[in-house]
Amino acid sequence: MAEKQWLVKSEQCSVPCSLFPVPCSLFPVPCSLFPVPCSLVERTDMKKILIVATFVALALSGCCRTGTSGGESNALSPASSAQVESGVRAFMQTVAHDVTLDGPIAWRKHFAMSPAFFMAVNGSMAFADSAAATTGIQGAAQAIPHIELVWGNDLRVDPLTQELAVVATSWHEVQTNQAGKRVDSSGFFTGVAEQRDGRWQFRDAHWSEAEPPEPAK
Repeated sequence: MAEKQWLVKSEQCSVPCSLFPVPCSLFPVPCSLFPVPCSLVERTDMKKILIVATFVALALSGCCRTGTSGGESNALSPASSAQVESGVRAFMQTVAHDVTLDGPIAWRKHFAMSPAFFMAVNGSMAFADSAAATTGIQGAAQAIPHIELVWGNDLRVDPLTQELAVVATSWHEVQTNQAGKRVDSSGFFTGVAEQRDGRWQFRDAHWSEAEPPEPAK
């Protein structure tokens, strides 16, 4: 008679948490939603159902714990994190040096030659991919032969893996066009640096330019 109360007009039946010999906290999903096929309930007594459900529950909770420990094992050690940060900081200084020395054309070697690359400026997409970056850099080099780029002292590096890190810093730039006119601008830069073939490059980048102060009234 006890079995009859489990028979419902659906493809699955739910087993109450209270009937499981393992804590509900071990389940990666609410155990009240744990489904047991009604066909199994119809053919098997309750004791066998609970034995099967318990084995499944323990297997799921074991997978959950294994996944957590796996994520922790992938975390960078303090030494590795410091090594990545040092490498990215050196890369940022190299970028500023090369751009100041060679002008906009220097950006090509520091932007990743990858379909994943993109660059945004002031909230709008400037280069959707690496090919667009190549075209844009060539045009900028003709219009602006000289740039002085200086990163701020607030440079931050957030190592993610041995090959990836987020960078963020203020910047100041002086552009000199073909006519010799100088234009000063400042803002904030964020990007993802990626190490490929033993060297760092920008996987993506975003420039935001500070708004000029309002004129005094």
